[in-house]
Amino acid sequence: MGPLGRVFRFWGSTEAERYRAMRGDMEIPHPTYEATLAVTIDAPPSAIWPWLVQMGYRRGGLYSYDWLDRLFGFLDAPSADRLLPEFQHLEAGEEIPIGRGDGFPVILVEPDEALVLGGAPESFRWTWEFALYRLERRTRLVSRNRAVVAAGPRSRLLMWLLEPAAFVMTRKMLLGIKRRAEKLASMSPTVVRPAA
Repeated sequence: MGPLGRVFRFWGSTEAERYRAMRGDMEIPHPTYEATLAVTIDAPPSAIWPWLVQMGYRRGGLYSYDWLDRLFGFLDAPSADRLLPEFQHLEAGEEIPIGRGDGFPVILVEPDEALVLGGAPESFRWTWEFALYRLERRTRLVSRNRAVVAAGPRSRLLMWLLEPAAFVMTRKMLLGIKRRAEKLASMSPTVVRPAA
């Protein structure tokens, strides 16, 4: 893997985070692709979690490059800059809607700790986990993607196209969540999740 590939797969993460077992790993124990990206947020998990559970189309958005998400039909409005009480409850078995195409099936919800999404369309099994790790006064938000992709030139081409796009959008999403969570924490020293 070259330097650019390492950036795409490991941006912001420490070596320990790359090798740490995460809750969603068991869904795909032997991935053919894995990426672990991370960011430090100057806020407690309680200021970060609400942004994760309200993600989606006609919900909180994706906190990434909204113009690209709208261009590709994933969103039809800018991502929210406020908490949306009506979207603060999420359970395994539900689906986070995405405007065009299939949504993100929810596999695991552990409030203030982990959100695991995943699916298996055709020959492509995937998971996407967001995990929150408490530091003394901050939190590490870690995103891990794992996939099993069928062998062959078509699949290699798909991953060659998908990897840089996924990196760009996920990195921006992590930074978007960081900005929102830090603003929320600064406005309220004791962040209380809105009533559902």
